Amino acid sequence: MAETTGQRRKTHAPTPKGAAGKKCSIEACKRAYQAKGYCFFHYDKWKAGDLPKGRYNTCSKEGCLKKVVAHGLCAEHQPKKAGEVAAAAPAAPAAPAA
Repeated sequence: MAETTGQRRKTHAPTPKGAAGKKCSIEACKRAYQAKGYCFFHYDKWKAGDLPKGRYNTCSKEGCLKKVVAHGLCAEHQPKKAGEVAAAAPAAPAAPAA
């Protein structure tokens, strides 16, 4: 059996990168500043686009938070081109000649 030393390994949380004493810019959050004015928790939410002031411009369709591709719309809400619609539709089977 392996001997145990009785000591636990000490782990430390990463130190905040901001100036000493600087706090998260979210109201009522008391965590230390990490980046972009947010603590580690809110910074991750900002990167995911979950905060009101997003990381990138979001789609103008109501309720859509995806990244804008062109003309204020995400890739999902972009109008389809005529060639893409025809290619996406399955071809009808040819009728036998009588």
